[in-house]
Parts: sequence; structure tokens; C-alpha cells
Amino acid sequence: MWSCGPLNSTGAEEPLCQDLHRGLWVLSLLSVVVGVPVGLGYNALLVLANLSSTRSMTMLDVYFVNMATAGLVLAMLAPAHLLGPSHSGWAPWSLSSEAQVTLLILFHVAALVTMYSTALLSLDYYIERAVPHSSVASVYNTRHVCGFVWGGALLTSFSSLLFYVCSYASSHAVECAEMQSTEAADAILVLIGYVVPSLAMLYALALISHVRKEDTPLDQDVGRLDPAVHRLLVATVCTQFGLWTPYYLSLLGHTVLVSRGRPTDGHYLGVLHVARDLSKFLAFSSSSVTPLLYRYMDKTFPAKLQRLTKKVHCGCQRCSSGAMEQA
Repeated sequence: MWSCGPLNSTGAEEPLCQDLHRGLWVLSLLSVVVGVPVGLGYNALLVLANLSSTRSMTMLDVYFVNMATAGLVLAMLAPAHLLGPSHSGWAPWSLSSEAQVTLLILFHVAALVTMYSTALLSLDYYIERAVPHSSVASVYNTRHVCGFVWGGALLTSFSSLLFYVCSYASSHAVECAEMQSTEAADAILVLIGYVVPSLAMLYALALISHVRKEDTPLDQDVGRLDPAVHRLLVATVCTQFGLWTPYYLSLLGHTVLVSRGRPTDGHYLGVLHVARDLSKFLAFSSSSVTPLLYRYMDKTFPAKLQRLTKKVHCGCQRCSSGAMEQA
């Protein structure tokens, strides 16, 4: 994944670029060795613990299960992206163009689900705070909304898929002759995948801060005024916003340079590659950071985890006792 590109006039990499190349590759390797198991483990526990206690799930839990599912996808894609053959001679394997497009689309689907789940969580939390006992932010409605989020992410990625596929297709294909541009796909993703949910998140946080300053009937509802829930929401929004912003800014920077006719080789190519590689590393780290926030800031998670452990333990005991009776 990591590459710096030729940054001087002779076409050779500068020593600083070489050191950065090696350092980033080591960082990506550590991320795969440490971050991927943590992301897979905690996201799986988050999903299983909540699905085993569906009756006690809240609107917040449903959105975190949705983000954890997207986190599982990101964690499984991380080795191929962080140690893959893109722009690097260090890759331990090679991928076909079809496989690269598939991995890229899956990455964008998971990214869209993560960003929109965070944005909708913020908006629904505001509705829950502003309108007590509203059915709009109910668990039932939230589950359907999360399903639509996945469907919308797939549909949104389809337009980008056309551009990416055509960028790898032969120029002789008439259908793809005028669509061989990854910059158009990047522009679509920046607008739909970042600008829209980011505005929604900022707007929701502004509304929530306004509601907290006012004296509403909700002030007497102790369960809804739990400070831990508010801290978890703010921490999640800030984390997702901070970790995904560099990636979308790198896409935007590449699109702007190409649209202005700037050359994308030499110095610009090296800077863009380093920026995109660093931003991808931050984006993939969100798959392990978000479940850790939920683990340590949600008060109900330890109890759910204990119930899950008891169910697994009881199930194993039943299996063993049943085997002994048959014997």
C-alpha cells in the first residue's frame, strides 16, 4: 500500500521518502497484527452481546450494532488494503483488477454505513431528547433505518463502481470510453459519503447542545439524561469524524488537482500517495476504536456480555449432558 513516488528531478526516491516508506509499512503491519484482531474480536462481541439481549436493546445499541457490522467488514478488508500491492513493491501477494475494484467497493460501502449510522444516531438522539417517548426514534424504526442504510450504501456505491470498472476496462469498449475517470467516482463519494453526513452530524450536535441548555420536560427523565450516553455519543461522533476526514480530504485533493489540470506525477504523485495511505490507515483504525469506546463507556455492555457468556456456558453444558445421556 505505502508509496512515496519520485520526488526529485532524477526520478529516484529521496532518503527521507525511503524512511517514510519503511516506517509506514511497519506501521501498517502492526495495525494488521494488532488492530485487526482487536477490531474483529470487539465488534463480534458487540454484535453478539446485543443480539443475545434484543429485548433490552435501545436505539443507541442498534446503531452501534450497525457500525460494528461495518467494522467487521473493514477489519476483514484491512490486510488486503494495508498490505496489498497498490503502489507498493512490498506486497506479499498480487491482486487482479477485478479483485481490487471489489475490495474498493466493499470498503466504500462500509465507510458509507459507518458515516451515515453515526449521523443518524446523532439526529435520533436529538429527537429522543427533544420529544420524550417519541416513536420516531424507537428501536423498531431504527432497525428498519439501518437496513435502508445498507441498501442506500450499495446503491450509492453502484455509480462509483461504474467509474472504477471503466477505469480498468479497455478503451475500445464504447460504453466505457467516456467513463474512464476515477476522479468522478471520488467526487461522488466525497459529496455523498462525507459532506452530507458530516453536515448532519454537526447540525445534530448543535441541536443537542441547544436542547441541553433549555429547561424541557425531559429534564425529569433520569434515564434519558444519563451523562454517559451523551459522552458516548459525542466521543463516537468526534472519533468517526476525525478518523474519516483525512481520507475524504485526500480524495478531494486528488480530484481538485486533476480538475485543474495539475500533473499527477512527480512531487504531486508522491504527496498524494503518502496522504492517501496515511488517511486509509486512520480510516481502518476506526473499526477497532469505535467498539472500544462502546465497551468502556456504555454501562449496559458488561451485563449483556455476562448474559451472553452464561448462554454460551449453558448451551455447552446442555450439549455435554445430552451426549452423556446418549452414551
